[in-house]
Amino acid sequence: MVVVVPLDSFSFHHCLRNHTTQLSLSSRSTTSTATTSSLHFHSPIIQAKLPFFTNSDSFQVGRPIGTYGFINITSYSAFPSGPGTDYSLKDLGGLKTQDVGEGNVKIRLYEGRVSRGPLTGTPVTFKVYPGRRAGGVVADALAANELNTHLFLQSSSKGIAQHLALLVGGFETTTGEQWLAFRDDGKYSVADYAKIVSERLSKSREVSSWNPFEQGVTIKRRQSFIVKLLQGVMKGVAYLHDHDRLHQSLGPFSVVLNTISEKEGSYLIPRLRDLAFSVNVRYTELDDSGQLSEGLWRRASGAGAFTQMEKRAFGIADDIYEAGLLFAYLAFVPFCEAGVMDSLSLQRLLENTFQLDLEATREYCLADDRLVNAVEFLDLGDGAGWELLQTMLNADFRKRPTAEAVLNHRFMTGAVL
Repeated sequence: MVVVVPLDSFSFHHCLRNHTTQLSLSSRSTTSTATTSSLHFHSPIIQAKLPFFTNSDSFQVGRPIGTYGFINITSYSAFPSGPGTDYSLKDLGGLKTQDVGEGNVKIRLYEGRVSRGPLTGTPVTFKVYPGRRAGGVVADALAANELNTHLFLQSSSKGIAQHLALLVGGFETTTGEQWLAFRDDGKYSVADYAKIVSERLSKSREVSSWNPFEQGVTIKRRQSFIVKLLQGVMKGVAYLHDHDRLHQSLGPFSVVLNTISEKEGSYLIPRLRDLAFSVNVRYTELDDSGQLSEGLWRRASGAGAFTQMEKRAFGIADDIYEAGLLFAYLAFVPFCEAGVMDSLSLQRLLENTFQLDLEATREYCLADDRLVNAVEFLDLGDGAGWELLQTMLNADFRKRPTAEAVLNHRFMTGAVL
């Protein structure tokens, strides 16, 4: 799996497919004269239903708000195999040893707004890829894939998805940088939310006079907020899968929130972003094993998925697994004090230490007072959270639920609250 993280990024080899089309973009940098350039697509150009701006003069660029990149995590666990064991490596979908790699594609973020046309005044967030000169074909390909994926999804006859980030424009500068402009639907990611509430929890527990009743109300509110957050995430994943697209980099930094105030939970709208690694799983595309999807199909083969139907099912199940890890992250980190748990430590705990055995994981967590609120959250509905998490993280990809099935689970419907 690929995870978006602050600052530096992971290295990965990619080349554009042989057959590309181009969308001409009139663009300029903030310090140069106008010029005409192009972004490359992996499939025919598709017109988005909303206004889409391809001229840099249509935008005003504001202050920089950060940089981030990618790390590549091979989400595997060292299960025993061979004589005297109940399962083999193949039976568990090719689970091996966790590996983390990182590299050098740095993406910059800027505030901005639309300055011309029907969306004038609309706040945007610019996502700036360094282009081929600075980032090589990797950055160029990632920008092209993200652009193309959004245009395809935004042209859907089923309408614009509420739980996906909305791309409103893109242009290329004379230096080769590729700027993608997304409507600003929130500054905070799931990772930001989890960090803030865990730090707040640490500070509140330093105050010995903290009201137990107030604590109970806060925990209940947090539980409701997180269930609604997860509902939005899974609705976004379901929309992608319904349109034959995988996310393939779902994690705490890849979901943006319009609010992190738990008191405003009724207004919460989570949106999936970072579709640079999205993979097309339409049956006509499965034989086109470009380098962007090469790792996915290699793992699919290792799990025994060889036919087109099996490969597509594996890809969808792989997204569900990533969503399961995000579910686990939200079930633990916001309910723990700062520093008690983080995403990589939790992933290693689940995959390496307990080999995706959630019952054993629960027994371990019960013995740690720092994790009591997380256990209580997953215990809701007579263990409905553990039940759902176990199915999403099932070692056999064939036994993982679809996104729609996850949404219909009693834990996700809110019936347990």
